[in-house]
Amino acid sequence: MSDTATVRPLRAAEVTEWDLTADVVIAGYGIAGACAAIEAARAGADVLVLERTGGWGGAAALSGGYVYLGGGTGLQRALGFEDSPENMEKFLLAALGPGVDTAKIHDYCEGSVEHFDWLVEQGVPFKQEFWGEPGWEPPHDEGLMYSGGENAAPFNTIASPAPRGHLPQMQNKRTGLKGGGFMLMKPLSEVVESLGVRAEYDVRLQRLVVGDDDRVVGVAARRYGKPVLIRARRGVVLATGSFAYNEQMIENYAPRLIGRPGAAIEEHDGIGIRVAQALGADVAHMDATEVAFFGDPQLLARGILVNGRGQRYIAEDTYGGRIGQATLIQQENQAYLIIDEQSLEQGQGTETATPFFRQPPKWAAETVAELESDMGLPAGALQATVEVYNRHAADSADPLFGKKPQWVRPLGTPLAGFDLRGFTAGFTLGGLRTDLDSRVLHVSGEPIAGLYAAGRCTSGICAGGYVSGASLGDGSFYGRRAGIAAAANTAAAAPLMDSAAAPLIDSADQ
Repeated sequence: MSDTATVRPLRAAEVTEWDLTADVVIAGYGIAGACAAIEAARAGADVLVLERTGGWGGAAALSGGYVYLGGGTGLQRALGFEDSPENMEKFLLAALGPGVDTAKIHDYCEGSVEHFDWLVEQGVPFKQEFWGEPGWEPPHDEGLMYSGGENAAPFNTIASPAPRGHLPQMQNKRTGLKGGGFMLMKPLSEVVESLGVRAEYDVRLQRLVVGDDDRVVGVAARRYGKPVLIRARRGVVLATGSFAYNEQMIENYAPRLIGRPGAAIEEHDGIGIRVAQALGADVAHMDATEVAFFGDPQLLARGILVNGRGQRYIAEDTYGGRIGQATLIQQENQAYLIIDEQSLEQGQGTETATPFFRQPPKWAAETVAELESDMGLPAGALQATVEVYNRHAADSADPLFGKKPQWVRPLGTPLAGFDLRGFTAGFTLGGLRTDLDSRVLHVSGEPIAGLYAAGRCTSGICAGGYVSGASLGDGSFYGRRAGIAAAANTAAAAPLMDSAAAPLIDSADQ
């Protein structure tokens, strides 16, 4: 992956024959690529989607399916929640920084209601039911929940809490196999097909093709080891995902994730970023990462999280991704859950518990001092932490971190300790810098002619913080923008030699 010669652009003058031609060529058939294809086709463009795997879906189809939307969507209103673009923007500016693209967040919040309506029009189903328990995702098919810590400290004092995790309805869902993400991608892929968009699979992007004026006019790819050249009359859209599975890029940009499992798919190797960088594309927030924390939110909210020094470091009822980031980045991946027997039984007894994160405690003790000793924590440290917590918990208060009163009660005995060290995984948030029309920007600040991008290969609305649904949200939102802008680029390229749309492979190659 370190051989940059393989991603340097190919000059169109070196192309003697194009294997395929379309107005708009989209690399990647996940959420961003599907939405780009729909809008480009509806704008009258001949669209071709290239996908490196054997079918549509990408990481989106394997995800939980959250789409982060707000500002007063139809689902929010139907369930009695008030929200506004201004309120949503206030929260996102606080939660996703520092260094957020303020223009992009404003744009996204202002267009959020329309985008929700658009998804519904494409056939994406959202059940009018709210799920308000701590958890990774609803246990059933509820359509709305808090997915970013909006109702937890410190954000519940910055903006009026409103749930914005919109989850497509999925019957008989199986997390990680066929969940809400599948029911997001399935209707979108059906719309893509109904519009006559062509799709070619098992095609791996290698390089961009540029004219003498450095305008992007196509892509060079490979299929089953053979070269494939595809011309794009109007533009190329990169929708190739993150770089979570490119070890060299992780070492270069996001070293905190070295050795951590990638909470993504293996196809997220950063190729879209690399081919654009070879043209001088600018990037942003390449060190930013989402960090999942593999603890049951029902237990976390009922207990206290402490670091390797036996000290609390975050409100335990907040968004799991925020806990993960704080644990990995600020606490050297050291975390323990301390919980008493009564709270443990309550948390594990609820149907809203997360069973695939359930494990037995590593330690059990009759007193805090005994538990502290067994865990090898500094003498007196955990005892002091529990004493301060319990002193204020007697009044249902948490002045240190602001955990909500409903989860604050003194820890009794006996107690259990869960070893959660290293219980994190992550994916990257940084990528290509784009404008509000999803045009890829050169390091000079000018758009690179003929090149567009959306999804996790770009730096979207997140700059450091994260909320569940941001990837599918801004990927689909700016995927649409990319398709519209590319289709409108009718003066994209100087006349080039066209060839018949030759098949990429013949029967002998299959």
